[in-house]
Amino acid sequence: MPVTPLSPNALYRRCDPDQLGFATTAELEAGDALIPQERARHTIEFGIGIRHSGYNLFALGPSGTGKLALIRRTLEERATAEPVPSDWCYVFNFANAHRPRALRLPPGRGNTLRRDMEQLVTDLHRAIPGVFESDEYRTRSQALEEELEERQEQAMGALREMAKEKDVVLLQTPTGFTLAPIRNGKPLGPEEFHALPKKEQTRIEADIDALQAEMRKVMHQMPVWKKRSDEQIEELNREMAGGAVRSLIETLGERYQDLPAVVAYLDEVQADVVEHFRQFLPTQDKQPPFLAGWTPPNGDGPPWHHRYRINVLLGHDQNGGAPVVYADLPAHHQLVGRIEHRAHLGALETDFTMIRAGALHEANGGYLILDALKLLLQPFAWETLKRLLQAGEIRIESLAQITSLISTLSLEPEPIPLDVKVVMLGERHIYYLLCQLDPEFRELFKVAVDFDDELVRDPASALGYARFVAAEVHRAALRPFEAAAVAHVVEHGARLVDDNERLTSHMRSIGDLLREADYWAGASDHALVTAADVEQAIRARIERADRIARRLREETTRGTILIDTDGERIGQVNGLAVMALGDFAFGHPSRITARVRLGKGEVIDIEREVKLGGPLHTKGVLILQGFIAGRYALEHPLSLSASLVFEQTYGGVDGDSASSAELYALLSALAELPIRQSLAVTGSVNQRGEIQAIGGVNEKIEGFYDTCAARGPVTGQGVLIPAANVKHLMLRADVREAAAAGRFAIYPVTTVDEGIELLTGMPAGTRGADGRWSPGSVNARVEARLVGFSERLRALRGGDTQAPPTAEPPR
Repeated sequence: MPVTPLSPNALYRRCDPDQLGFATTAELEAGDALIPQERARHTIEFGIGIRHSGYNLFALGPSGTGKLALIRRTLEERATAEPVPSDWCYVFNFANAHRPRALRLPPGRGNTLRRDMEQLVTDLHRAIPGVFESDEYRTRSQALEEELEERQEQAMGALREMAKEKDVVLLQTPTGFTLAPIRNGKPLGPEEFHALPKKEQTRIEADIDALQAEMRKVMHQMPVWKKRSDEQIEELNREMAGGAVRSLIETLGERYQDLPAVVAYLDEVQADVVEHFRQFLPTQDKQPPFLAGWTPPNGDGPPWHHRYRINVLLGHDQNGGAPVVYADLPAHHQLVGRIEHRAHLGALETDFTMIRAGALHEANGGYLILDALKLLLQPFAWETLKRLLQAGEIRIESLAQITSLISTLSLEPEPIPLDVKVVMLGERHIYYLLCQLDPEFRELFKVAVDFDDELVRDPASALGYARFVAAEVHRAALRPFEAAAVAHVVEHGARLVDDNERLTSHMRSIGDLLREADYWAGASDHALVTAADVEQAIRARIERADRIARRLREETTRGTILIDTDGERIGQVNGLAVMALGDFAFGHPSRITARVRLGKGEVIDIEREVKLGGPLHTKGVLILQGFIAGRYALEHPLSLSASLVFEQTYGGVDGDSASSAELYALLSALAELPIRQSLAVTGSVNQRGEIQAIGGVNEKIEGFYDTCAARGPVTGQGVLIPAANVKHLMLRADVREAAAAGRFAIYPVTTVDEGIELLTGMPAGTRGADGRWSPGSVNARVEARLVGFSERLRALRGGDTQAPPTAEPPR
């Protein structure tokens, strides 16, 4: 039976506004702006529910399908019922200042401890100076000083008495103590001493030597006594400081008896404060006399008491559930944290108070969402994330340390245990590349959440679109949409996937359309968004992007690009191609020509020969060559030489959607039958002559229609499409109107024979029981031509000077 054009109803599947059940979206309850992805939702729930190692999630699918929104909402719903993770603090390590210690506290206690330690430092600055200004301390310190003075006086007094018995006096001079003989209570001068008898001089000298030996003993003992006195005063200082500190820290420690780690830290603080109690005393001009000589450290750096601060790396409220963190810039330091530095005296310095948390700290005990492409683009970020997930701990390291670019001493904070569920978002090709190229990836991300690109078009999905529109209207403060406008949005969702039985799940595109339709409604002063506003938004979007399509149509109309839309030509057919520029795709006809002659049975693909044809196009040409060889002149060798080319194409050609058009051109050239140029062709072909579905059918049909319309009224033109593509048709209104008026036709074909009959107006023919094709048919003419080629080639090879005449097909 001859192929008849499709009815107008088959060219577009309408969405009936009356079946939506509302007049405007104002009647709908504004829910969340998410299209149901039940399969993805179940996978997410499985991934966050299983708590074994390596069961992190990778959400794969095109951007704009609502991956992030659905995952974040699902995680937040789950996280609210989960326990709040612990607080983490870094404190000073009194044993090794370059290795700060990590303290784990119950949620909410980290900031409490920080405030308590700040108050403790304030109390120490008040309590320690007060102790050393107390009467008790002054009395006890003075007693120790008086004891030393008394002991020194006793020793010197005993020496004086011993000297007096020997008529020698102990004198104190600016250079120290000296001994001199006396007579009548007065020291003897040198002349008086030498006037004494020799025996007396000898005795006095012996007595003075003995006294000097005793005096040296006393002088040697005095530093020992002074040192012992200083030690006693230092013990007193520590005792007094320790008493003041102990009472404050014991009072503080009572609040943290349930946290042994904090109690142990407070014990270390107490010992350190007692050891360095002078740091809490006033400056030298205000010091008590007993501390004279001690100089406070240089005040250019941070105050001493900063070592008793608490760096709350991560603090939580006691309520709120587990954290859900989205790291929009997953650089290395954004993930693991960083150690900041301050400039001091021309150098950079740091301490434990300058350690800052990263996204892994913030998400610890909860969930971390990352963008895969952004993560992979950051140096060392992917390797760092894998290493930390495998180690189960967060270790803060700078890139300079990892790459050994610097060798200066820096902080090495104690690692923090890591318990986080990571969810990565990315395109499908990123997921499959990681699976193929990184063996560790599959060990760490065992749950693949594959989002659907399309939804089955049924009343439920149409209502889902309506709820999405209502949510967007509420969220973006748009005008309410009429039911007809929502129906047109649903229809556009089918057009975006080129399938009247499916709807796109790319809700970003739908959301953009809603906002643009609202703009055009405002420009038309509409209180509600109408279907006409939605259509205007669609047309305006096309007009903004169709500059190249317009130029191609103009050059076709001007005759620069040779395309025939009427008449007949042998070996020439209009093929249809789709060109994509960004988000905009359009169809455009291309002239395909074929030439045949006697040869060695080869079909030359000129596009392939000049390296402009892609592998899929080459595959299509080889398939049609197989079709020719397997269908015609089966008892004769294939003896033709044919060439196929896309005329006036100067870029790459790929895809097999033109293989049926190329086959029609080749059959036309072999049968020497002209092809109607008012018809364009798309569809791939297999070796059995069956026409197979292709992509971009709507754009291809509309592209040929626009080319015809640019030359004048459309009268009798049409397109041959695979019958399998009928369910994909969602054509523009003007194309549908032309089809309804009989001015433009879309023919669904299933075989090459159906197509060649439409193009040539002659029957394709069938092979009878005798093995011959129907007389006068296209197939009979093709086979006769091929047999003629074979016989002539055989005659030429046999050396005949007079070749037999070529069998000509009937005219």
